Amino acid sequence: MTTFGTPLSPHATKVMLLGSGELGKEVLIALQRLGVETIAVDRYDNAPGQQVAHHARTITMSDPAQLKALIEKEKPDLVVPEIEAIATGMLEELEALGVVRVIPTARAARLTMDREGIRRLAAETLALPTSPYVFCDSLEELQAAIDSKIGYPCVVKPVMSSSGKGQSKIALPKDVAPAWEHAMAGGRVSHGRVIVEGFVDFDYEITLLTVRALGADGQVETHFCEPIGHLQVSGDYVESWQPHPMRPAALERSREIARAVTGNLGAGLDGKPSGLGVFGVELFVKGDDVWFSEVSPRPHDTGMVTLCTQWQNEFELHARAILGLPVSTALKSPGASAVIYGGVDAAGIVFDGVADALSVPNTDIRLFGKPESFVRRRMGVALAFDADVEVARTRARLAASKVRPRVAG
Repeated sequence: MTTFGTPLSPHATKVMLLGSGELGKEVLIALQRLGVETIAVDRYDNAPGQQVAHHARTITMSDPAQLKALIEKEKPDLVVPEIEAIATGMLEELEALGVVRVIPTARAARLTMDREGIRRLAAETLALPTSPYVFCDSLEELQAAIDSKIGYPCVVKPVMSSSGKGQSKIALPKDVAPAWEHAMAGGRVSHGRVIVEGFVDFDYEITLLTVRALGADGQVETHFCEPIGHLQVSGDYVESWQPHPMRPAALERSREIARAVTGNLGAGLDGKPSGLGVFGVELFVKGDDVWFSEVSPRPHDTGMVTLCTQWQNEFELHARAILGLPVSTALKSPGASAVIYGGVDAAGIVFDGVADALSVPNTDIRLFGKPESFVRRRMGVALAFDADVEVARTRARLAASKVRPRVAG
């Protein structure tokens, strides 16, 4: 796009986000700073992104009829999926008819909405290194796959989930049945299908934020942010830091894998430049060896650290790229993030200790504004920057620990 209209006018440039959690909220803010009219869609009212968008809409996004009706009514220039549980078949249909442009493409949204599509693309189509895996439709199939092919230890995940929900590491046969039940409870939709992966003995794992944006000649260029290290507990990110130190050969191999995956997902219709935006590519690294794990065709939760580390954070990069604007992945400072959990199951909680948290040097806080808290729900994040990334990690953890959610009253 080279011309931008005024929001809430007949000539407005309109972008619809499907999913309006904390990541979507930051994308919406970045879009609004560029004069875009925003429509925040979610499955529940008062989602974080709905609190800042020009328009808030609540529908069941996995319902094709509801999704089609909303898109045809709002007539957005771009539709940006921010979660997995969306009727991607309908998005493909509307994109093929020229009704709307989907970010990065409707095909990418479909392939990445469940782990099966993207794993088969990476391992079987692109022949990229991955952990050994089997897809299973029952507890009996899961047990057989572990016994005959995968072995222990291994990891079980629902084919459709986010932020590590439903994920388990299995060490012994007694863990298999609980892992199946945990996967069934943690999936985005009732699917009854899991992936079991052989455990990769890696030194560390990274997120490589990969940006597809238009260059000066109008062709798609691929840019890479500095690698982000992260710590996970039960598959859920709790800390991240940037940059994570890597050997040159491992970094180059990581970029090759990320370029191959995002290039395939970005392939568009009729050879036109497409597949624009940020992709969060997750990789396992041991020495110079790199294995593909997963990819999200959107900003990544571990990438919230870029709010304090990059001149253009991942949300600004996504907004600029999808609008066809120039991008820069330059690092501003090393830094870190640490998650603030809800700690309680309640609606409309309050937060104590915010001033104490912000008294920690070189820190910032984001409270997401989620209307309901759960003990392990991510309700905010602490950010810290420092020339020494380990100092930043310590300060981010300290700041996060000082924020104390509680039931109001």
